Amino acid sequence: MLLNRKIWLGTSQEGAVSLLPSMANRHGLIAGATGTGKTVTLQVMAEDFSALGVPVFMADIKGDLSGICKPGEMNDKIAERMANCSLSSLPMQGAPVTFWDVYGEKGHPVRTTVSEMGPLLFARLLQLNDTQSGVVHLIFRIADDEGFLLIDLKDLKAMLAYVGENASRYTLNYGNISKASIGAIQRAIAILEDQGGDQFFGEPALNIADWLCLDESGRGMVNVLAADRLYMKPAMYSTFLLWMLSELHELLPEQGDQELPRMVFFFDEAHLLFDDCPKTLLERIEQTVRLIRSKGVGVYFVTQNPTDIPSGVLSQLSNKVLHALRAFTPQEQKVIRAVADTFRANPAFSTEETLMNLATGEALMSFLQEDGTPSVTQRATVLPPQSSIGAVAEDLRRTFIDTGVYAGKYDAPVDRESAYELLSARFVSAQTPVTQVVQPVPEVQPAPVQSAYQPMVFRVFNPQTGMYEEKSMDNMPAPVQQSQPAVYQQPQVHKPQPQPVAWQQSAQAPAPAEKKSAKKAKEEKGFGQQLLESFARSATTSSGRTLGNQITRSLLGTLGIGKRK
Repeated sequence: MLLNRKIWLGTSQEGAVSLLPSMANRHGLIAGATGTGKTVTLQVMAEDFSALGVPVFMADIKGDLSGICKPGEMNDKIAERMANCSLSSLPMQGAPVTFWDVYGEKGHPVRTTVSEMGPLLFARLLQLNDTQSGVVHLIFRIADDEGFLLIDLKDLKAMLAYVGENASRYTLNYGNISKASIGAIQRAIAILEDQGGDQFFGEPALNIADWLCLDESGRGMVNVLAADRLYMKPAMYSTFLLWMLSELHELLPEQGDQELPRMVFFFDEAHLLFDDCPKTLLERIEQTVRLIRSKGVGVYFVTQNPTDIPSGVLSQLSNKVLHALRAFTPQEQKVIRAVADTFRANPAFSTEETLMNLATGEALMSFLQEDGTPSVTQRATVLPPQSSIGAVAEDLRRTFIDTGVYAGKYDAPVDRESAYELLSARFVSAQTPVTQVVQPVPEVQPAPVQSAYQPMVFRVFNPQTGMYEEKSMDNMPAPVQQSQPAVYQQPQVHKPQPQPVAWQQSAQAPAPAEKKSAKKAKEEKGFGQQLLESFARSATTSSGRTLGNQITRSLLGTLGIGKRK
């Protein structure tokens, strides 16, 4: 609600707490734990800026900011908040709204070209390392030098393939271009396409000037970006917001400090902008936030913890609204102590203790005064919004989309001639008929194999003449080259099937019945026969022994050994 052309944001014990519109381009911070009232604070500020004639952009992550398009309804909670803020009346009205969506589902499509995104942000979008980012810079440089337009992702992929195939041509002037890096970039682009990122690149590209418009009554347009789906891809979400900020910085002329800012941006879940942010990009963000103030643009970061924002950016946020912060560990208490030190102290209360004891809808507020100094910190209750709290019905959203100022302007994509078409035409025109490239190759007959053997001369005896004659062998057969068969036949291998093991006696051992029959046969021989066999064995043994002794004596006698003297 406006109070004397000031943004009346809350009420404290000392009275109304207001933000001066002339100081709104000094940027700001809205922080607090989940459920402490940050969204309502953002909605109230957006309503008031719109009422002043200042266009607003805000990302709707949870979908509950879309209700700003219709008037609110009185209920018990609104009445209680009005009583706490000493409000006697609250006119219910909605703000002029234009819905946008990168995917074109819940708003007008938002597109840009690859060239407008630039190599630095595009490398951030693909989450590339330093080497791969350098290759992306070279690709953009080559495309600019040779006049290739990079509009959508297929243009960039065609340019990557072209430079990769002709890397040797560009090495001397642009540096080494590794095919491995190009392959990694192409894989990252494929992942981006799977996430729907190809819908963000194309034409007609968004004209940032369309966000700087007013309605018929002079109220600033509130541009609501449906980010519930985009938020699930943090790299895309943060890169998109950074691209918008960069576009405003490049396109808007210098304005300086004026009575009203030219535009106000609210970046919800601002910590995503700085997660895994390269040093080069972080320096660019700090520089953009510092310089865009003179373009008349106010940037307000919305996050849960103020320490999520780098100190180089946090030091530039002069207007602060802090809701309750939770501290359950010594480290968290240390953070709250550091945050409290950034506020101008109020002797009426302890800033550190108050931060941990704020109720829902309460906040510590400190805004710049007319002389540029921060005001004393006030504990205030945020005013209720004049518009509806919560998500809007889909049919009403569709009505705003179909009847809005930009209905039909960005809906249909346009694919004009760009790098993809030019490189495709160059490839086709450079092709040569196959008959001129592929020439028949005559079949080469293998040379005959020469024998490595020399004629050999032999001397052969001729029985007819009784003489030796020399003859040579000239017909030594040459070695035959044996070609290996292309396919070897697998030999048949016998694979015996395992049989169950049974405890049986060995087949070589005589059966008990055989032993018994042999013993019985021996017992059946007569006594005379047994005696005769025993005598024959004894005689044979004795004869063999006698014969062996005689042979031994004969040998010893022959050798002259064993004679008596």
